[in-house]
Amino acid sequence: MRITRYTDYSLRVLIYVALKGEAISTIREIADSYGISKNHLMKVVQELNNKGYLQAVRGKHGGLRLNGRPEDINIGRLVRHTEEDFALVECFSGGECSLTPACRLKGVLVKALEAFFQVLDGYTLADLLPLSSRRELVRLLSIAV
Repeated sequence: MRITRYTDYSLRVLIYVALKGEAISTIREIADSYGISKNHLMKVVQELNNKGYLQAVRGKHGGLRLNGRPEDINIGRLVRHTEEDFALVECFSGGECSLTPACRLKGVLVKALEAFFQVLDGYTLADLLPLSSRRELVRLLSIAV
């Protein structure tokens, strides 16, 4: 299983915004901190806002903040919201191969995908931001606090 860049960026945005707390974050500062394109982040941020992960603050001094507490943002749910395709092999999406009548691989991969999400479901955004790492994360991302 490999997550897409879209999901990776979604996680990065939420980490950044959570580290800022109640302070407003902008797409530009997030993009600059990670060294990624502002244009790539715009769609990510829009979807995170539409799905209720972020709160967009309009106006001259507008920007983004977390919509809720980091403890309430489940990583498994976020990945399910941002990934479009969990078909690990062709037969997951209705396709068939010559092994289909006797194949056990699909069942194994179904269990593996379930295990993947079971692990992710056990973590929240807060778990990615333990107090022992926050100072270092803030420094690495050049966040002014």
